Amino acid sequence: MIDDFRFGRVTVIGDLLLDQYISGSVSRISPEAPVPVVLHDDFRLVPGGAANVAVNAAALGAEVRLVGLVGEDDAARQLRAALQDRRGVRLEGIVSSPDWTTITKTRIVSGRQQIVRIDVEKILPLEKETRQALIRAAEEAIVESDVVVCSDYAKGVLDDDVLKAVIAAGRARGIPVIVDPKRPTFEAYRGATLITPNRLEAEQASGLPVRTDAEVLQVAETLSGQFGGDVLVTRSEDGMTLWRRTGNATHVATRRTEVFDVSGAGDTVVATVAAVLSAGQPLETAVVIATAAASISVSKLGTAVVSREELTRELLQEIPESGALVPLQQAVRIVEDWHRHGAKVVFTNGCFDLLHPGHVALIQAAAREGDRLIVALNTDRSVSHLKGPSRPIQSEQARATVMGALRQVDLVVLFDEETPLETIRALQPDVLVKGADYTEDQVVGADVVKARGGRVVLAQLVAGQSTTRLVSETRKTPA
Repeated sequence: MIDDFRFGRVTVIGDLLLDQYISGSVSRISPEAPVPVVLHDDFRLVPGGAANVAVNAAALGAEVRLVGLVGEDDAARQLRAALQDRRGVRLEGIVSSPDWTTITKTRIVSGRQQIVRIDVEKILPLEKETRQALIRAAEEAIVESDVVVCSDYAKGVLDDDVLKAVIAAGRARGIPVIVDPKRPTFEAYRGATLITPNRLEAEQASGLPVRTDAEVLQVAETLSGQFGGDVLVTRSEDGMTLWRRTGNATHVATRRTEVFDVSGAGDTVVATVAAVLSAGQPLETAVVIATAAASISVSKLGTAVVSREELTRELLQEIPESGALVPLQQAVRIVEDWHRHGAKVVFTNGCFDLLHPGHVALIQAAAREGDRLIVALNTDRSVSHLKGPSRPIQSEQARATVMGALRQVDLVVLFDEETPLETIRALQPDVLVKGADYTEDQVVGADVVKARGGRVVLAQLVAGQSTTRLVSETRKTPA
């Protein structure tokens, strides 16, 4: 899964916020006014806005350079301190100005209920020197990055000039530029690779409703016309829809979960997409993984960070375990879904006529090499061609049933040819496993797997274990 991804470098630029949470219990109404009295219990500070994007991307394993603006005040010092506790986030791109007020959002919470939010902000046009300092910091960070994120909270940091410079720097380097937008329309983001509006933002920017799948595709095409890139619309309980300029669209459903707080969920989405893209994965895979991350985020209270471990568990839960025998074309669709979830797919094959401890050891070794294991079985005709007319001992259906019952096996397919080469080409596994009685150059399909960055594993065999030997000994034994 994502534990195997090699995450790259992400630059996050945008509005930096400090989120403060005052929590306590409520047992009475104030006699002074009809408001609840909160008995203080806890106080915590967490990075918000673009800073939350940065810590979420870093939590997955990306190296993050954060660019933004803070004042010269206590809130700025608290935000820096909160960020310094987060591994993987570099802070030299944070610009400070005595004219700027570090934006804070203070939420008073009882249990899982937010009672009131108090915002401290003074939004002013950027001074020329401040704007230039932000652009310099962004350009220096982008030179060393694989992905750029513009986290726009409409607080003034991403003004027209800063946006143009950031998008131009990303395009010059040839890397994706992702924007989490807050503008009334999206023309200012022209040149960006991808925008990630939520349902409300998409409706407001397009002037069209976003309810059905058909409507969201029309809206996405309209929005793309405003800035020229791909569009990912986040649709709350309806999941996400990715619309690409090629005309391809992907709808990703979300796993139903109890929603406690949507604060920062959009940050989690854009951070996950950026991190997964930095690992060299396709955008469709990034969207599937981001959908899983969002479902974790909304199940937490307040601005939250989704860890790599949490996300791996969620992704595994979304992939059904089967072990069923399926036709090859259905297997292809299943494997494509596994890959979109970031799973590493392992493939092994054989006749497996009489399942013995040597077979079990091979299956166990193969399963340790990835997240999902496919076993391809020779059909009865293929076995007879290879082993002679007295084989197989068990029919292909019986062999598939026994193999699929092993807990390590996720999918079983049949192939009728002498070798599984065409099956390997169709399924595109990441790892190919055979017994150590082969050499790598003898493994059918090794070149196919290695050509797409995969690998071949030669598993140690259990001495003395052979179906042919078992059959021979059985025939020698008197009835």
